[in-house]
Amino acid sequence: MEIAGAGVVVTGAGHGIGAAMARRLAAEGARVVVNDLDADAAGAVAAEVGGTVVPGDAASEAGVAALVERASAALGEIDVFVANAGIDRGRGLDASEADWALSLEVNVMAHVRAARLLVPGWVERGRGRFVVTASAAGLLTMLGSPTYSVTKHGAVAFAEWLSATYGHRGVVVQAICPQGVDTRMLHEAGPAQEVLGRETVLSPEDVAAALVDGLGDDTRFFVLPHPEVGDYYALRATQPDRWLAGMRKLQRRLDDHDPTPQAAPQASPQDGTTTKEND
Repeated sequence: MEIAGAGVVVTGAGHGIGAAMARRLAAEGARVVVNDLDADAAGAVAAEVGGTVVPGDAASEAGVAALVERASAALGEIDVFVANAGIDRGRGLDASEADWALSLEVNVMAHVRAARLLVPGWVERGRGRFVVTASAAGLLTMLGSPTYSVTKHGAVAFAEWLSATYGHRGVVVQAICPQGVDTRMLHEAGPAQEVLGRETVLSPEDVAAALVDGLGDDTRFFVLPHPEVGDYYALRATQPDRWLAGMRKLQRRLDDHDPTPQAAPQASPQDGTTTKEND
């Protein structure tokens, strides 16, 4: 696609990966709407890139409707919707009902609600693009956080369904799945930090560059800033017992560091090394 002049919405763009995406897309000539619950942060990024700030909830039915309405008014048409906002709430089996409910709302239903509003118009005009920040946790798993792992898998599953259903009608769907990224989530990894340091950690700007590269290929569904994720994903699918053995090995190592359940990132299925990202 031609990024220059395109109308793009990026959710969760006040910080981290989302902010880097907004900056890079604007640098490529896109007209960017910056969304985040943190209105001040979103406003600062929008001012920096010459974009439009639309702060607020990007997950609830009313919040998504308001975002799409205001973004459409600002851009004329939304050409690309980057569903980047995501949360990690709750640890282990102690994750509360509220943790599960909020994770499902933000990490899955936000995408469903945005697609409901955008896809019919894209089908009518024959083009449009929906991008999901799904994380490598959506392809592998993240030890310590069932809420994040399950809902990011759900995000990938919905994106796959959307592509299979509407891809032949001009709607391009892509899932960007980074591993370790230098964000707040990585820094809050607790005892897993020692293990995390062995993996390649990218900057948010690296992830944004991978997104721009992915936008140049309409045939790519997965955008993998860490290419090795593709190998891990293939091994997980073809040798699940070996992969799970590696995950259990990693969990034992983390337990030895700290018996308190922590969020550990998605693991290499070969030897249990890990990485983690934050939206």
